[in-house]
Amino acid sequence: MSDTPSATAELKLPKDQAAEKGLVNVQIDGVWHQFPKGTRMIEACRQAQVIVPHYCYHPKLSSPGNCRMCLVQMGMPPRPTPGQEPQRDENGYEPIGWIPRPVIACANTIGENMGIRTTGELVEKCREGVMEFLLINHPLDCPICDQAGECRLQEQSVQHGRGVSRFVDMKVKKPKNVDIGPRIRLDDERCIMCSRCIRFMDEVAGDPVLGFTQRGTHTTLTVHPDRLLDSNYSLNTADICPVGALTSNDFRFQMRVWFLKETPSIDVNCGTGTNITIWTRENKIHRITPRLNDEVNSAWMPDSHRLNFHYIDSEARLTEPLVKSGGNHLPETWSQALTSAAAKIKEIPAAQTAIIASGRMTNEELFLARALAAEIGTSQISLVPRFAEADALLIAADRNPNTTGAKLILGTKDPFANLNSIREGIRNGSIKSLIVLGDDLITDAGFTAEDLGKLDFLLQTSMLANPTAEQAHIVLPSAAFAEKRGSMVNLSGRLQRLNRAVEPQGQAHDDWEILRDLLLAISGDTNQIHQIEDVFKVLAENVAAFNGLTLSKIGHQGTPIADTGYEIALLQNERARKAAGLING
Repeated sequence: MSDTPSATAELKLPKDQAAEKGLVNVQIDGVWHQFPKGTRMIEACRQAQVIVPHYCYHPKLSSPGNCRMCLVQMGMPPRPTPGQEPQRDENGYEPIGWIPRPVIACANTIGENMGIRTTGELVEKCREGVMEFLLINHPLDCPICDQAGECRLQEQSVQHGRGVSRFVDMKVKKPKNVDIGPRIRLDDERCIMCSRCIRFMDEVAGDPVLGFTQRGTHTTLTVHPDRLLDSNYSLNTADICPVGALTSNDFRFQMRVWFLKETPSIDVNCGTGTNITIWTRENKIHRITPRLNDEVNSAWMPDSHRLNFHYIDSEARLTEPLVKSGGNHLPETWSQALTSAAAKIKEIPAAQTAIIASGRMTNEELFLARALAAEIGTSQISLVPRFAEADALLIAADRNPNTTGAKLILGTKDPFANLNSIREGIRNGSIKSLIVLGDDLITDAGFTAEDLGKLDFLLQTSMLANPTAEQAHIVLPSAAFAEKRGSMVNLSGRLQRLNRAVEPQGQAHDDWEILRDLLLAISGDTNQIHQIEDVFKVLAENVAAFNGLTLSKIGHQGTPIADTGYEIALLQNERARKAAGLING
C-alpha cells in the first residue's frame, strides 16, 4: 500500500505535474517548456535559450511594443465542436493550431498549451520587413558611429535584414550632434524611436524630460521645452540606446569598444556598491558602465559615480615614496621609507600613537590595519565619516563604500567613534604619532595643518597629493580602486569583490602590501603573506561573518553575509513595479 502514492505520481503526465507547481506548458520551436503564469513570451523564449530579436523591449522597463522586431507566430489548441473531447497526444498536450499572423513577444503573456514559433517563413519575412523600415532613413555612417561594435541595429541587420534596399528616395534628414544635456549628445537621425530612453527617464529616474515630437517619418526625440537632460542618471540612456543616437560626451570619439578589455568590479563612491564594468586599454581606463545585479543596483548607476575615475591619471598622483627632509619631500626607496617609518613608530610610546583608517579601504586592508594597531599596542583607531544627502535611488548617504565591513572587522557599531578623541589628543599633546591610511584629514575630517604640525611623526598612505600629505613626514603611494583586488561589504550586508583593471602607476603599491610590509618592518617577522588570498584566508578565520569564505567564492554577484536591514531605494521601486506586472524585472 505504501507504494501506491508514488506509483500514482509517476503516472501523472508532464502537463499535470506543471499545473501542480503553478506553471503553464508552452511549446517553443517544437519543444515543450514550463513557465510561471503571466510570463511574457519574450522572457519565456529567453529562459528557453531561444533568442528573439528586439529593440524597444527592456526587462527593467514597460513594454510599449513599438519596434515590432520581436514578432513571433503564436498558436493555441483549436476549439473542439460541442460535445466533443479535445484530442491529446501521449503527454497530454493538445495539438496546436497556428495563427496566420504574427504577434509581438514583448507585450503578450503565455498561456496553457500555447505554441510559439521564432523561426519560419512568416516570422522571418516579418523581421525583414521591420528591418527594412528601420533602415529607410537610417544614415549609412557605421564606420564613424560611436556605437559601432555594440550596435544592435548593425548586428541584427546582418542576421535579419534583406541585404539590399528597395528604397530609392532621399532619406529624411533629422537633427544631428544636438547638445541636449551636460553629459550626453543626440544624433536624432540614428534614432529608431524605440523609446527606451523616454521610459527610463520616466519610470526609473523619475524625471520625464524626454519625449517624441512631430509625426510619422519626421518623428524626433527631444527634451521638453526649457529643460535639459541633466539628471544624474542621464548616461544610462546611452547604455540602453540600441543604436548610436545617444552617446556620452565623456567617451565620444575616444576609443573603439572592440579594443577595450572589460573587468567586472564594484563602485566605491558610496555604500551601495554598484556593480560596474571597467573598460580599459593599455593601462588606461576609458569608461565605466553599470553591471547587472538585481540585489544591488539592477542595471543602472549614477553619472557622478561612473565619471569619477579621471583622477586616477591626474597630475596629483603619487608615484614614489617621499620622506620629508629640511621641510621638503624627497624621493626615497620603499625599503628605506618603511625602515624609517617603523623606527619612528617604535620610538614613540603606543599610548601616544593613533591610527586613522578609511572607509574606502577593502576588508583585507582593514584587517591588516587592525593587526597593525595590535602590533603597535594602541586601541586608538578610527575611520573618517563621509556623509551627504541620499538621492532616493542608488546614491547612499554614507559615501564610504565599506563602513559595514569596517564594523564587522573592527568589532564596533561605530567605527568613527574615536575620531574626535584622536583629534583632541593631537591638540592637547597626548598623541604624538599618527598613521593615516588613505584619507585627507584636513579636507574631510576637521583637522588643520596646525593640528598635524604638532605631531612628532605623521605617516600617510595616499594615492594623491593632498594637504595632509604636505604635512606628513613620510608619504607612501598607494593604489586606486581600479588598481587593486579585494572585497567590501555594502550597506545591505552584501560581500562584493573588487578586481584589478589596470596596474598601479609608478612605484605605487597595493594598500594591503604596504600594510603587510609595515607590519613586518615593525615586528621583524618573516613574510608569511604573499597574496591577497592569504590575507582573506586569515580574515575569514578571525571574523565570524567571513567564516568559510574565500575571495574566489564571493563571485561577481557577491554574497550576503550580514543582515543590516538597509534597503536600496531603487530596488524597492523596481520590485513594486515587477509585482504589479509592469515590468519583468
